[in-house]
Amino acid sequence: MKADLVYLIAGIGLLLAVVLPALLQRSAASPPIVLVSVGMLIGLTPLPDGAPLDPIQNHLLVEHLTEVTVIVALMGVGLALDRPLEVRRLATWRTWGPTWRMLGIAMPLCIAAVAVLGHALGLGLAAALLVGAVLAPTDPVLASDVQVAGPRTGDHEVDEPDEVRFTLTSEAGLNDGLAFPFVYAAILLAGAGAFPWGEWLGWYVVGKIVIGILAGIAVGRALAWVAFRAPRPSLRVAERGEALTAVAALVTAYGLTEVLGGYGFLAVFACAMTFRSAERSHDYHEAMHEVTERLERLLTLIVLLALGVALTRGVFDHLDWRGVLVGLGLILVIRPIAGIVAMAGSKSRLTGGQRVAIAFFGVRGIGSIYYLAYATGHADDLVTEWMWSTIAFTVVASVVLHGVLATPVMRRIGDDGRDDSRDNDRDDDRDPVG
Repeated sequence: MKADLVYLIAGIGLLLAVVLPALLQRSAASPPIVLVSVGMLIGLTPLPDGAPLDPIQNHLLVEHLTEVTVIVALMGVGLALDRPLEVRRLATWRTWGPTWRMLGIAMPLCIAAVAVLGHALGLGLAAALLVGAVLAPTDPVLASDVQVAGPRTGDHEVDEPDEVRFTLTSEAGLNDGLAFPFVYAAILLAGAGAFPWGEWLGWYVVGKIVIGILAGIAVGRALAWVAFRAPRPSLRVAERGEALTAVAALVTAYGLTEVLGGYGFLAVFACAMTFRSAERSHDYHEAMHEVTERLERLLTLIVLLALGVALTRGVFDHLDWRGVLVGLGLILVIRPIAGIVAMAGSKSRLTGGQRVAIAFFGVRGIGSIYYLAYATGHADDLVTEWMWSTIAFTVVASVVLHGVLATPVMRRIGDDGRDDSRDNDRDDDRDPVG
């Protein structure tokens, strides 16, 4: 009977993944909101007693499931970005100016502010820093309502005109890896002895980042050469449209980088960007992006349903006013202010309304769950049940608040880079599943 119930739940969940994008296209309720709600209802059913719902006891399962979901999303994000970024061309770096500001200014400000707030609420220094680091990255998985829809190839091969979507997408693609040094800082700080500043700066900040980027570029170039320029036609998979190369690319880039000791998240994004830069107008990129998008949708379905089940099965048991203050403070105050500060000196063509939108839509999601599960496995004495309750609350609050506001706000500011209320009537055909 219990096995039959699992099949029934899985079937209903998969059906929701198929019908929700079109059904909720113009609704205030986004697919992630509905999926979490369905998960909560499932949690009220007579699930097997041994269901792995305790995130601390089952941190390895949570870590690996969210890890795979994030790297698939990062591959899709890298393939979706049309704007080039070339190491030897300074002009291409300037077009990413708002992204660098959000990464270099807004993200550290968010980490510091959440850490200070947590410490003021009674957390130890290491615990406060860990909460700040875990909640730092914006999510490439749950933020599709405010991100670019996918690669534009063929006759449409031009720079992405929507600065808001581009900035939020590129930020989400990079900050998952760049938050890792701060997670390691919290873990090292919780250890015995003095904090190893030299090791942290030299290895965790510089070394692992460099390895991740270089390994990702190397894998991306190698696979692009095989796909588009291999001397034997049988090896040129782009000509056959074999889109599973996307899966091979993300697994190879991530695995190689982790073996070398670098940040695999950065490697996957760098690999996707490098592959995208080869034969940029080729339709093969659309096929690869479609594969990653479908795989991401399935994994996201599993994670969101599991999160919803956990909410009604005890994850919120240790949530108190401090956790609510941290979560809402980050979403409503800290991230918006940090984003506005970061964008204040930008010379981009962004209008005031668009800068505010970028500052506000810092969606928290599956990446935060991954980082906390990772920290649980590497410093179990540091991670508490209160942290899991707080991070779960923050993710759910972000899913609801940002999910409800994403569609009307993005229509209001206009998809063409202008604040224009006339765009309210424009059909939005993007796939809203994140």
